[in-house]
Amino acid sequence: QVQLVESGGGLVQVGGSLRLSCAASGRTLITYSMGWFRQAPGKERNFVAGISSSGGNTDYADSVKGRFTISRDNAKNTVYLQMNSLKPEDTAVYYCATSRTGWGRGSTYNYWGQGTQVTVSS
Repeated sequence: QVQLVESGGGLVQVGGSLRLSCAASGRTLITYSMGWFRQAPGKERNFVAGISSSGGNTDYADSVKGRFTISRDNAKNTVYLQMNSLKPEDTAVYYCATSRTGWGRGSTYNYWGQGTQVTVSS
């Protein structure tokens, strides 16, 4: 069993930055690929970014490419999402999740965190 806890969300102005963290306990993350997802009010949850277990491979949704960066520190059992040039449409609850099948949007994600709210104000 893996427990995931996201943090780092908050209120930020358009063009600002936030760094989300996803800390794991219960099991090491080193054998898992990881993903970040987000869900805006009234909308389905969507893939944002993914990273392989070693950190050597990443994938991003087109809407965040060039603005968001996913990374991981396996020694700290933590995955990050650096978000720059934030837009109002980035407002959502952000979730991290583990996967044993890959790091892309089509992979199967099994353990999920509780989410952290990101609000971008204009």
